[in-house]
Amino acid sequence: MKVRIKDHVCQGHALCRMACPEVFFSKEEDGHAYVESELVPAGLEEKVYLAQESCPEDAIEIEA
Repeated sequence: MKVRIKDHVCQGHALCRMACPEVFFSKEEDGHAYVESELVPAGLEEKVYLAQESCPEDAIEIEA
């Protein structure tokens, strides 16, 4: 499974970070989300889906 953030869409609500801090991080300069690696570690798939569902801007893309 892969996950990406649509940087031009993210508004920095940090809900993804709250749902899955192991995968989602916040940029210091603007609070927008990013992922260090597109590959989701095994066992975190459910949390990544929860993060996607919680994003009010629909800025998270998942490739299964």
